[in-house]
Amino acid sequence: MLGLMQDRPLVIPLLLEGARRQFATKTVIGRTSSSRTVTTYGAVEKRVRRLATVLDDLGVPLDARVGTFGWNSQRHLELYLGVPSTGRILHTINHRLFAAQIAYIVDDAQDDVLFVDRTILPTVWAAVRHQPSVRWIVVMNDSPAIPGDSHAGDSLPADLRILDYDSLVDAAEPRPGPFAVDDERTAASLCYTSGTTGNPKGVLYDHRSVVLHALMLLTADGFAIGEADVVMPIVPMFHVNAWGLPYAAVMSGATLSLPGPQTSPVALARQIAEDDVTFAAGVTTVWREMLPHLIQDGYPSLRRIISGGGAVPVALSAAYRGAIGLRLSNAWGMTETSPVVTSSRVGSVKSGLNDAEKLALLASPGPSLPLTGIRLVSTDDGREVDWDGETPGEFQVSGPTICRSYFGAEPGTAAFTSDGWLRTGDVATIDPHGYVRIIDRTKDLIKSGGEWISSVELENVIMSHPDVLEAAVVATPDDKWGERPLACVVARDGAHLTAEDVRAHLVDRVARWWVPEHVVLVDAIPKTATGKFSKLALREQVGHAVV
Repeated sequence: MLGLMQDRPLVIPLLLEGARRQFATKTVIGRTSSSRTVTTYGAVEKRVRRLATVLDDLGVPLDARVGTFGWNSQRHLELYLGVPSTGRILHTINHRLFAAQIAYIVDDAQDDVLFVDRTILPTVWAAVRHQPSVRWIVVMNDSPAIPGDSHAGDSLPADLRILDYDSLVDAAEPRPGPFAVDDERTAASLCYTSGTTGNPKGVLYDHRSVVLHALMLLTADGFAIGEADVVMPIVPMFHVNAWGLPYAAVMSGATLSLPGPQTSPVALARQIAEDDVTFAAGVTTVWREMLPHLIQDGYPSLRRIISGGGAVPVALSAAYRGAIGLRLSNAWGMTETSPVVTSSRVGSVKSGLNDAEKLALLASPGPSLPLTGIRLVSTDDGREVDWDGETPGEFQVSGPTICRSYFGAEPGTAAFTSDGWLRTGDVATIDPHGYVRIIDRTKDLIKSGGEWISSVELENVIMSHPDVLEAAVVATPDDKWGERPLACVVARDGAHLTAEDVRAHLVDRVARWWVPEHVVLVDAIPKTATGKFSKLALREQVGHAVV
């Protein structure tokens, strides 16, 4: 017997309808390179209707991929809502990738049209100009003309495919009536992984997964986003749909605060204060760089700050608590998982923890969000590992917001188990209450003398030294032990840090056999295009440092 509920699909047009009817007066605050802008969800909804007509007039087919190279802006939000609501597929692309990767991604996705912020166009032009699938390149005017920039202002490339976004939208008639996507499993958006171990891979989200993921972020034990919030996605809208935050904000009616091209640490710190932001999320690197620029007593409205994309150093979380009274807390996810799977919190089962223990807990991924399944599997015998908080295993996830295969790939790749779970590549423990602790990436664990060393835990302890800004640990071959840890350390400005200082700091804080013989002081840790430590590049950079 089936239930008697209405058969209404979970689709992005539901969010647009809420923006039109219930939240039309709520605001979207933006930044250009030189100014602050304010509009409303009602105005955005009207422009989305004009954008729908533009896509029709340009002959963009249903199911076509619509590529975007855009900052966090009102125009990008219009594309977030308008492209999937008309049956096309939003394809956000990271312009910080290498040109060859950008060209590969556009070609693999077979993008039909590209929407590009004018300040980004010079960066991506060489990679996209000869792509055969691209019929139109629509430039979004996010900045006044840049002196000396041949690709800005009136000096755009001489290409008949180039059109102006605002001219098209302003001239178009609004599409009448409600938007209709009949099947919630219709593809809505496409994001590519960073491709650290080969070519990037496409993850194709459907309307159902986008809506469910947004609902998960609204839950009290998720991010607790609500109508009274001012949400600032520091994480770029060109990276994994800005962790779903634009959709969650529109769904709840929360005000959006979008940085646009003003992404310097000092600009971000100032914007949080100016816009009375209540919730902000970004990668650890950004939070670390922002710390010296925080405005004293400037964040009375801020209630929660989330860091993702890697482990949160406990020392950094403690520094934020000291500076603004808020601990920096962790969330975990991947491009393949929409992306948020876990969100750290101090739940009632952890109420007896002292302050140091709470800091450590919030720096870990925490428990999973509703609707997601998590498990650990032994890398030795493939059996499921108990949730005892001590026994490690490969971290695997499942659920309606988790992908089951890659775009264009044959089913059954090594990233997925035979029973349909995603193999994350992380090694973790889970305690009896479901709190996850990531030990390391499978490929980054160091096996020394038959015993495992967690590079993540070692990095965390090194970064607790007051003179250390950043630290990354990689394995180096060793004739006696097989592998030994090599620590690459960036000192804070003005600090007089030595390798011996680092090793002395580790004594009595980690097992003695964890202490690296080799500590290399470097000017910077190489980063991926999404701000994570690039250990692949680091190994190449310091490979000569150990004889």
